[in-house]
Amino acid sequence: MVTIVNCPTCGTKVEWSEISKFRPFCSNRCKQIDLGAWAEEKYVIPVVNPLDDLDEDAPSPPQP
Repeated sequence: MVTIVNCPTCGTKVEWSEISKFRPFCSNRCKQIDLGAWAEEKYVIPVVNPLDDLDEDAPSPPQP
């Protein structure tokens, strides 16, 4: 059984196998469009700074 996925860029159905050279993309063009979006920082991974969270929960140091 062959797995079929949608191209992340254009939504075209793509067969997930060795014959699909650009999988999960349908073509080199869609692959390059996605790469360009990453380069232009259109995709972002949210960052949570755990040190800020710890600072808020920690008691204040004693004052001399």
